[in-house]
Amino acid sequence: MSWLRFKMCSLVFVAGMATLGVELTASRLLGNVFGTSNIVWANVIGLILLYLTVGNYWGGRWADHAPRLTLFLQIILWAAFLSALIPLVGHPIIRTAANAFAQFEAALALGSFVAILVLFALPITLLGMVSPFAIRLSVQEISSAGSVAGRIYAISTVGSLVGTFLPVLLLVPTLGTTATFIFFGGLLFAPSFFVLWQENRKLALRYVWMPLSILVLWAAAPTGLLRDPYGQNTLLYARDSAYNYIQVQEAPDGTRYLYLNEGQGIHSQWHPEQIVFNRTWDYFLVAPYFHTTFAPERMERLLIVGLAAGTIAHQYHAVYGDVPMDGIEIDPEIIRVAKQFFGMNANTLPSLNAIAGDGRYMLRTLPYRYTVIGVDAYRPPYIPWHLTTREFFQALRDKLTDEGVVVVNVGRTHTDRRLVEALTNTLLTVFASVHTMDVPNSFNTILVATQTKTDATALARHQAALHDTAPLLANVLRLAQETLVPTVRSDLLFTDDHAPVELLVDSIVMNFLFSGGTEILR
Repeated sequence: MSWLRFKMCSLVFVAGMATLGVELTASRLLGNVFGTSNIVWANVIGLILLYLTVGNYWGGRWADHAPRLTLFLQIILWAAFLSALIPLVGHPIIRTAANAFAQFEAALALGSFVAILVLFALPITLLGMVSPFAIRLSVQEISSAGSVAGRIYAISTVGSLVGTFLPVLLLVPTLGTTATFIFFGGLLFAPSFFVLWQENRKLALRYVWMPLSILVLWAAAPTGLLRDPYGQNTLLYARDSAYNYIQVQEAPDGTRYLYLNEGQGIHSQWHPEQIVFNRTWDYFLVAPYFHTTFAPERMERLLIVGLAAGTIAHQYHAVYGDVPMDGIEIDPEIIRVAKQFFGMNANTLPSLNAIAGDGRYMLRTLPYRYTVIGVDAYRPPYIPWHLTTREFFQALRDKLTDEGVVVVNVGRTHTDRRLVEALTNTLLTVFASVHTMDVPNSFNTILVATQTKTDATALARHQAALHDTAPLLANVLRLAQETLVPTVRSDLLFTDDHAPVELLVDSIVMNFLFSGGTEILR
């Protein structure tokens, strides 16, 4: 292999890797604020493809007009610099977008979304120029043009393949989002600068300022926090995982909160001396008491899909002691954080089996039957569609004991209950009864599905029976009765073949934003 061919292959490989690496890291950058719904992915992928198209076209034309190796190298150097600059220049935009989205300020949030995408226009367009430029420089004879083009595109694709997995599996969880962008910028810069140094040292020296300025900006940048702690809270932990931007905050009274991504809601809450928080999790304790014959001693086993940092598990342990519990959480870093900061360890929750993995996949591997299965994995705009379908709910029913129930936490707005009603309809194709409770001061509704016909009047009888022996349970049962609302189903049915969950959620969120909704409830 000639030296020129080796240089071209190496640079094209690195450029292909960086292109997909930046694209995948871009999804994390946007996902922290705007979620990972189809509309976000469509914007990321669509605009990246548009920028690459423009780069391919103008790269080919530029290469024909000025087929010089030094120009080719300068294009890559600028692409490297601008790629590394994205999180540093975009940091104020990201913080603004995070705060705006947390407060549901539509114009500011959507404007920031567009601004962040614009940051990718120049670096991705320049990266799109690399392959056609490399082909033009590598073609010596017209008879070999096809094989040269095939080789260049093949090498670029292999680089893209590596760039697809590297940020997701290794770089973002290890280094964080900002450092991942800088890593790919450095990966582009180093070989391009080396080759340019060999070709023209004087010209290469003109680009020394690029890595130096990136290092200065990085050192002078803010802490990198997506958002500051709320109120008087103290920040205990903040880090990107493979799935989420995770924050742990502690209030002055010692209560700890788990926030994910844009911090739109609390995903777990823990205090060493408090169990009930008058929030969504408390309602999961109510689920089995829609059966008239249920008694605390009949609780056999609990499954939580969407374990987070274990608030529900702590509550069940407080009421039922060492009842066996399985908790599925897709993000292993959240499980680690829960053990470190939320008391979810062998000393306080000895009967909890915390499982890292996808809820539906791991469900198939569990050999047990459950008295209660709780699904706490939904929060707009993060709705895993495969956990909303009739087939999924049938799989849950197959894992229940005879008296077993399913309890689901669903998001809504104060005026738009379409997701609640669609999930109610889907549940009623599998279960005989569904009961509905609206959690006060929140955007949450709790659905409880039972295998046989049940009546909400059972809650009052259980409350009276437990008043003296289990006051915590009795109080939660009282709260549940006060928040019962009529169960309403729509005509929309979610199935594995057709589950337009993201389309529905996007519509709900956008309607709320544009209708002037500004309230954020924590």
